[in-house]
Amino acid sequence: MATLGNPLASVPISSNPTILTANNEQKSNPSTVPILIDKCANKKHLKQLHAHMLRTGLFFDPPSATKLFTACALSSPSSLDYACKVFDQIPRPNLYTWNTLIRAFASSPKPIQGLLVFIQMLHESQRFPNSYTFPFVIKAATEVSSLLAGQAIHGMVMKASFGSDLFISNSLIHFYSSLGDLDSAYLVFSKIVEKDIVSWNSMISGFVQGGSPEEALQLFKRMKMENARPNRVTMVGVLSACAKRIDLEFGRWACDYIERNGIDINLILSNAMLDMYVKCGSLEDARRLFDKMEEKDIVSWTTMIDGYAKVGDYDAARRVFDVMPREDITAWNALISSYQQNGKPKEALAIFRELQLNKNTKPNEVTLASTLAACAQLGAMDLGGWIHVYIKKQGIKLNFHITTSLIDMYSKCGHLEKALEVFYSVERRDVFVWSAMIAGLAMHGHGRAAIDLFSKMQETKVKPNAVTFTNLLCACSHSGLVDEGRLFFNQMRPVYGVVPGSKHYACMVDILGRAGCLEEAVELIEKMPIVPSASVWGALLGACRIYGNVELAEMACSRLLETDSNNHGAYVLLSNIYAKAGKWDCVSRLRQHMKVSGLEKEPGCSSIEVNGIIHEFLVGDNSHPLSTEIYSKLDEIVARIKSTGYVSDESHLLQFVEEEYMKEHALNLHSEKLAIAYGLIRMEPSQPIRIVKNLRVCGDCHSVAKIISKLYNRDILLRDRYRFHHFSGGNCSCMDYW
Repeated sequence: MATLGNPLASVPISSNPTILTANNEQKSNPSTVPILIDKCANKKHLKQLHAHMLRTGLFFDPPSATKLFTACALSSPSSLDYACKVFDQIPRPNLYTWNTLIRAFASSPKPIQGLLVFIQMLHESQRFPNSYTFPFVIKAATEVSSLLAGQAIHGMVMKASFGSDLFISNSLIHFYSSLGDLDSAYLVFSKIVEKDIVSWNSMISGFVQGGSPEEALQLFKRMKMENARPNRVTMVGVLSACAKRIDLEFGRWACDYIERNGIDINLILSNAMLDMYVKCGSLEDARRLFDKMEEKDIVSWTTMIDGYAKVGDYDAARRVFDVMPREDITAWNALISSYQQNGKPKEALAIFRELQLNKNTKPNEVTLASTLAACAQLGAMDLGGWIHVYIKKQGIKLNFHITTSLIDMYSKCGHLEKALEVFYSVERRDVFVWSAMIAGLAMHGHGRAAIDLFSKMQETKVKPNAVTFTNLLCACSHSGLVDEGRLFFNQMRPVYGVVPGSKHYACMVDILGRAGCLEEAVELIEKMPIVPSASVWGALLGACRIYGNVELAEMACSRLLETDSNNHGAYVLLSNIYAKAGKWDCVSRLRQHMKVSGLEKEPGCSSIEVNGIIHEFLVGDNSHPLSTEIYSKLDEIVARIKSTGYVSDESHLLQFVEEEYMKEHALNLHSEKLAIAYGLIRMEPSQPIRIVKNLRVCGDCHSVAKIISKLYNRDILLRDRYRFHHFSGGNCSCMDYW
């Protein structure tokens, strides 16, 4: 504390008249306090002034103490702890002081404290909250996402007759919208007699953020009809709604409206226009706007990078990246995530490796999460494991996003034990972490374990979402848990408040279909409250393949193609069903139809990681440098498995092949067999052979992999489009239920 001899060494004291105290200490005039506060440049100065005011008695002048406290509370978040100490020294804080403390906490990293201070005020203050109190405490409730607290505060607002206060009403609209309660937000909005621009903007923004862009545009049209004048914030919301609806026509009209009505265009509005054009697929409009923009920020550049990547023009995306004024990590992230999200994981990893060589930019959590996702797609566990080690060495805290990404990567790379290790290493888990681990157990065929984990999730009071139930139903499907699947599906809406969507119905049809309950599966589809998607009909078609129901398969395929006419997978499945039934004329007719329609079967592609390098094989591939050795090894494998009595399964041929030798040859060229052969050549006997295939593994390759695992005493982990198959000792983890 400063002494009287040097009361404020760093802050000059005004030469205004002073009052002598009994002990001859100087007491500054209260009117000097605002001047002194204005001269305080940091927290140290405020502390010195506080000491001076205590010594001179000025602190016990209520207005002076309030001014000092306000300066401490609102100067910076780092001063808030000190502000609380100042607050505690005020004998009887007035309502303004309470409001200021609530306001400061509501805008701080600890908004929950704002609610606690509000409760403390209700108990200790003799005055009831006023119209300034409620917007601050509503903001605190918004920041902590507490619907219950907000509803209680809303009730107090109504009881105190502040329901017509415009500022409070606007705060409530923002609160309910932020928490996804659009009905309550609109109810507050509709009761405002004289709405201001903030009212309109809050409700339009709420509809957009709440996934109701159509309602946002309807409200904008009503706004114009009521002669309310839109501003920049309004138009940002409108453009965002157009982007979500992919409504290029209205988006263009909105851009024209901005220009015609002289709405001032700042960088935020320019970026919103740019984002709308990109998401609506009009890269020409986006490029014209981008070139005209006098000011660009990282959002502008990354929007263009993402736009080009989404339409597959990766060269253009790279050119934009290369001419950026500075290579911000956000731009690297945009490029990596664009490749990863658009099915180009190899390119995403190449960009990450390039980033590693860049000395000026360091990966952040977003970079690592996107790269881990790319590793998961490719099955690149060596790089994924390296990133995990990097996270530990850099002391990066495992937040929910990184934890989820690591669990997903290890699960999809076939290392379930490491995924579980990551899961149990963290103390806090959100719904996505739990869901990722349930998905990992599901894809490895551990249905019971997935259900047990879901039960533990319930014990921790984490509320499951739609993704959780998709993963849980997949677990039931892969493990043949029909009764459990029915139970969870029927509990979704009444017990957990999750409305079943198309994916959930597809999973349920798959569960029933795999178990041979085809009639029940058809009945479920017929009773769906939503239009069955291609995935629903695909699940039924897949079940028909298992049980050879040609008539039902033809119906399911027909309905699937009505939904998605270019679905080549439907033709392939139906072709396999015909082949299994020996209807080769139908196979040929289907093949001819595909040819005439310009549809081609997606080529099978299998990848294997050896010493950190991903090797890819297509059907009949001979482009690999070791192609001669691979085919020689494949011949050896075929000879050895034939000696065990193996006979190829011809039903997996897409077209009729007359000669027996050619039938065998066609099946032996499948990509997963080439990958297994390469793994046997290049990997140590103690190493498991991990393979990722882009399509469902065929029955013949499944049988061959089982035999190889026994003959060569090797563990083979094969991930196809739907699940993992762990081959060991002549058996598969799926127990042939797949």
